Amino acid sequence: MMRCLLRQIRWLTIAAMLCASTGGQAQSLDAEASHPPVALALHIVAPQEVQTYLSRHLELLRYNALEDLDDTEVDKLVQSADVQARELLGTLGYFSPRLQWEREAPTAQAQHPLRLSVTPGPQTQVSQVHISFRGDVASSTFQSTQDTLRKNWWLPAGRPFTQEAWSEAKNHLLRSVTVQDFPQARWHETQADIDPERHQAILTLTLDSGPRVHLGPLVVEGVEHYGAQMVERLARLRVGQPYKQSDLIEAQQRLISSGYYDSVLISLADNGTPQAWPVKVQLREAARQKLVLGVGVKSDSGMHLSAEHVHHSVPGLHWRASTKLELDQKLQSLGVELLAPPNASLWRWNLSAKATHEVLSTYETHSQRWRAGQVQLNEKIDRNLYAQYDSASSTLAGDGVKESVSGHFVWTWRNFDSLPFPSRGWGFGVELGAGTTLASPRVPYARWLGKTMAMVPLSRTLGRLSLRAQAGGISTQDASAIPNTQLFIAGGQNSVRGYAPGGIGIAHADGTISPGRYMAVGSAEWQIPVRMNQRLTDWEAALFVDTGAVANDPRDLKAQTGAGVGARWRSPVGPLQIDLAYGEATRAWRLHLNIGFIF
Repeated sequence: MMRCLLRQIRWLTIAAMLCASTGGQAQSLDAEASHPPVALALHIVAPQEVQTYLSRHLELLRYNALEDLDDTEVDKLVQSADVQARELLGTLGYFSPRLQWEREAPTAQAQHPLRLSVTPGPQTQVSQVHISFRGDVASSTFQSTQDTLRKNWWLPAGRPFTQEAWSEAKNHLLRSVTVQDFPQARWHETQADIDPERHQAILTLTLDSGPRVHLGPLVVEGVEHYGAQMVERLARLRVGQPYKQSDLIEAQQRLISSGYYDSVLISLADNGTPQAWPVKVQLREAARQKLVLGVGVKSDSGMHLSAEHVHHSVPGLHWRASTKLELDQKLQSLGVELLAPPNASLWRWNLSAKATHEVLSTYETHSQRWRAGQVQLNEKIDRNLYAQYDSASSTLAGDGVKESVSGHFVWTWRNFDSLPFPSRGWGFGVELGAGTTLASPRVPYARWLGKTMAMVPLSRTLGRLSLRAQAGGISTQDASAIPNTQLFIAGGQNSVRGYAPGGIGIAHADGTISPGRYMAVGSAEWQIPVRMNQRLTDWEAALFVDTGAVANDPRDLKAQTGAGVGARWRSPVGPLQIDLAYGEATRAWRLHLNIGFIF
């Protein structure tokens, strides 16, 4: 009786371990001799997809700690495993498989070697799909929405039926409805009718959208210093506008990027009416003042130190004041900026001043810049309108102090899928300016600069192409009195890799390189995902070619090329880029480091 009781306890232990398991990994008969023997070893003979899937999910070998299993116990476990294997094959669309289990002679690596041969049979195909709707989306007003949802259904007739594809298709269609107009949408009915003899599946789905939802007033939590009006202006969510999840996300991004808030969460309130559903805004305001100290390393200038003090609401003025100091071997700068709170159209007054000393490839420059204007920053479009005073001098022969005043308009448009780690999309920017030198005689000039960037996906394995181009020019009768900071020069990490910053410009007989009136830069980069154990990592490899030219006459533009390899890492502070590039003209390699996505 005691022996029977012990045997029952053993089987209760095995059953508990099988029920608690959420997945296992089958082991091969070819285990190395150095490994300790196991109770069971399983060798699966099947098509690769089936073999891999069963090896990952069969629960048969989840209890190897039980070293004294006997043949009777193994037979019962095989019976359970046979049932589970058939269920797993059903999730892949194989509903009439043939399974054959064989016991093999014990080895030094396993007490009970097993062999499973699987003939999965024909895979079930989707033969028909019937999608119907309930709720407001079923009205004729949303007929185009119904047609689009049916057209974009992920598991159409003729496709193999698997449980994973079935679940993904349902989730995708439901997300397509809940992100716009119908946040309360739910599945009323979903059914997959399987005919195992004909190997066909008929899919029937009914979606209940619920009522169409419009936004109501904002319910703001966490306001202390900057006022609810600031939240309303930045959020730009109108009472009565149709619900779109993207509008809430963009409002959340605007609030975060404003700098006034450390965290923001925007969602629909718990209770509301479809005609005016309140929007809950939960936020934590940033401290009125903060000091940020930074230490880093730049490939071109070594150790880099920075210190920035920000006051979000200067007493009496209530503008934001930012003071930033940067120091390294080749760049020393001090800048002050005053930024007003946004008005109802998100335009903000901006005043700034900056003094810089910079060492470029063959000369040094001292410059000052004073600026006053207005800026409007959005998720996709930025606008900047300002007047500017420039003063610059350099160590180039005969280059004294040069001054100018100018007016500028800058427009930037971005359409990337995810920042700061974009995988697709493109952007375009243009800067137009006009001014005059302050030397006697005064010389008027016009300045333009355009840039574009495209991220073109290839495939999950091949990654994507990153293409960028930049071109600029100055129209004037005499550019000799224009400050160097208004002219163009190329080279460096975000220009032409393989060359030093300022390494591509107007070459002089004494070996110096100075800025010019015209510039053109282009780049093509192939970014390749890095996988480990068949899984994507946070790393990518890169192959690139950059080219650029600077001249005083467009006809004299002669491209200088750099090419190389690099690595990309999705770091917590943004994209880290490490590039090793060879400059064709310099016949030398240069290392470039950069953090962040810039456009």
